[in-house]
Amino acid sequence: MKPVVWGVLSTARIGIQHVIPAMRASPLVELRAIASRSLSAAEEAARSLGIAQAYGSYEELLADPAIEAIYNPLPNHLHVPLTLQAAAAGKHVLCEKPVALSAAEAELLRAASRRVHIEEAFMVRHHPQWLRARELVRAGRIGKPQAVQVFFSYFNDDPGNIRNQPGIGGGALFDIGCYAVLAGRYLFECEPLRAVSLVDRDPQLGTDRLTSALLDFGSGRQVAFTVSTQSARFQRVQVVGTRGRIELFIPFNAVRGGEMRLAVDDGGQLDGSGTIVETLPACDQYRLQVEAFSRRVRDAAGPQPDGLDDAVAQARVIDALWLSERTGRWEPVA
Repeated sequence: MKPVVWGVLSTARIGIQHVIPAMRASPLVELRAIASRSLSAAEEAARSLGIAQAYGSYEELLADPAIEAIYNPLPNHLHVPLTLQAAAAGKHVLCEKPVALSAAEAELLRAASRRVHIEEAFMVRHHPQWLRARELVRAGRIGKPQAVQVFFSYFNDDPGNIRNQPGIGGGALFDIGCYAVLAGRYLFECEPLRAVSLVDRDPQLGTDRLTSALLDFGSGRQVAFTVSTQSARFQRVQVVGTRGRIELFIPFNAVRGGEMRLAVDDGGQLDGSGTIVETLPACDQYRLQVEAFSRRVRDAAGPQPDGLDDAVAQARVIDALWLSERTGRWEPVA
């Protein structure tokens, strides 16, 4: 396959530390350029990461005719505006999560998604541990899947950090709660019907620092999750069915290039002595993500609606959780 020529919007940490190294390691990617509103910052990143071209504005990068695909890791409130600009320039866009701050905003990308590929960057969907967990669920290994439980937390109370600025999409639900929502949608392979949330906001920052939620997927299937930006660093996913349980130990921040493990428990012993631990192949989930997107770019079938459809469905769940915070009630996911 001819490598896809990529450009990166901004020197965001997730790009510098995770996605760009993954791009540099892939034979399917030619990383041509990086842009920042500060030319010096772009030049420094380009030098340190071996990127040929640095631009001092996003518009300059988008005007580069050699660039075919864009990675957009900008602050959340800029995801849709810059994705629209990129699409207008004929670039395909892999956009960091959340793709938008509401389902209505995500729908603004609908027309563009018919011309170029647009996808929300949930790298976990490409990791072997997630693929294996869904394979086990589909095969009936744990019986009928009934409940997914997710806990995901870290501690960051820096007011200067974009994750702690509510006006631009900061807070626990947008930053990491989206992974918990995705976990249910991915493993149950359907959409929730209704949602309820309990939110604790930082009195100074205004962001949700501790958010818990229940999602009702119907037919006796539920997701329960807690996410926090001001708790000890921890993450787990449990999938419980009528005849067993699956546990992902490091579900979201999988070690790049390291082997990961998941546990399958038949529930026979409360001490877990009946648990079988599987080891999954070493990989870089960010590399798998950019390679999958690059293949879509080269697909002769052209842009498909499923990428945006999935992002809109994801945003509808988060919309319902925000509404539930205000009403204190179950809210439909519509």
